[in-house]
Amino acid sequence: LEEELILPAYDYTLKCSHVFNLLDARGAISVQERARYIRRIRKLSFEVAKKYTEKLEEGVY
Repeated sequence: LEEELILPAYDYTLKCSHVFNLLDARGAISVQERARYIRRIRKLSFEVAKKYTEKLEEGVY
């Protein structure tokens, strides 16, 4: 995101979410870790969406 690479950042967010779901389904993470991962992925997806809408307003996408 620091280099304004929106689509790779979005792809990374999806991968993070998928890996989290795999770990969660297998019971490999604790309740505290689960909440922390959800917050991190939510923050990442928010930042990606924010940058994307900024680029939309600039007419890049």
